[in-house]
Amino acid sequence: MIWLREAVALYCFKMNQERFIGLDIGTSQVRCVVGMFDPNGSSMPSIIGHGSAPNQGMRRGAVVHVDDVAEAIVRAVTEAERIAGVQIKQATVNVNGSHVSGLNSEGVIAISAANREITAEDRMRVEEAATIVSLPPNREIVQFFAKNYSLDGQRNIKDPVGMHGVRLEVDAHIVTAASPNLRNLDMALEKAEITATHHTVSGLAAAEAVLTRQQREAGVGLLDIGAGTTNLIVFEDGEVQHVAVLPIGGQHITNDLAIGLKTDLDVAEQVKLQHADLRHDAKKVNARVQVGDKAHHFQPEEIAMIVEARVEELLEYVDKELQKIKRSRKLPGGVVLTGGTAKLPGLDDFARDKLQLPARIGKLHNVGGLVDTVEDQSYITVVGLMLLDMLLLPSLPPVHGRAAQGGKKLLNNLFSRFGF
Repeated sequence: MIWLREAVALYCFKMNQERFIGLDIGTSQVRCVVGMFDPNGSSMPSIIGHGSAPNQGMRRGAVVHVDDVAEAIVRAVTEAERIAGVQIKQATVNVNGSHVSGLNSEGVIAISAANREITAEDRMRVEEAATIVSLPPNREIVQFFAKNYSLDGQRNIKDPVGMHGVRLEVDAHIVTAASPNLRNLDMALEKAEITATHHTVSGLAAAEAVLTRQQREAGVGLLDIGAGTTNLIVFEDGEVQHVAVLPIGGQHITNDLAIGLKTDLDVAEQVKLQHADLRHDAKKVNARVQVGDKAHHFQPEEIAMIVEARVEELLEYVDKELQKIKRSRKLPGGVVLTGGTAKLPGLDDFARDKLQLPARIGKLHNVGGLVDTVEDQSYITVVGLMLLDMLLLPSLPPVHGRAAQGGKKLLNNLFSRFGF
């Protein structure tokens, strides 16, 4: 089959590239992870380097100061280079911010071949037809997700290649972003001397790192709660059904605490990190934080009330997004929580109660190497970006020799890991 030969070529070419880079440019931190295929022959990716640096140049996922973002990228990449012992010139980079949105689209084509057999080119043509949508001049398509295909009225086809028919259709979900925001991000990368091999939404990257194939098939929502934004991505029948970026994150909890407790932001941040707790059975002891030479004391009940109010607002936004696709309280796989704010104690139980869905904290799976650091929730997205860097490739060279001979076996391992 054509698609299998192409996939084998892609995988074997990637095997020869050896190093794969994920770069997460977040609101509060820039993180970089370097990975490679396990040198012992396993299909499990191995992490060989990582780095992070504070980012002062972004607000709610959008670049507001190019030089500050570029400096943070350089510092994070330099640290990853030092640990991995490799030079980094390109990476798969996330796109974030409330300017990112998704829309549904359909494409239809006629099959003109004499034998009416669907080829890979036909599949590409119908997907291109689905991307012909009316967009404002300041927006552009970032990613395309084919949800399912239809052939002569037969719906829910996963891959039509090799089948026979006359009319081929595709239901798709398209992610778009504001062109000025993308240009600003690319400008920061250019100043840091990094080339973006691919752009992808943060939620999809986090999903690659923590979701199983069973969850994607059953129907699951992933919430990547960062500092300035929250990414929501919904899967069903193994495909992306909905993508949204919500303008609420962990920094908003910090701001609320600073206002509600009438204290400085650095004190409020420490209160959040040390004493914010959504568990109803948490011990209510006097909250004390030490910042510099001064100790600060707060009432735990007041902290809990402020934190709960903001998290509840976030989950209300999430439920509204699920209502748009008629999946409110109807996801068998529930919701999986990732991101730095997912470390908030009791968040999974709180989300379960408010969304009326199963909820759990996402965990990395089938990743080896330097996992001690990247198992932290704040590294989930960048590990996912590194995994996507292994899979995504714009063009395929010819492959010969021993690498091609083992391609099918290795591909089977990859397909089972990523749900293809």
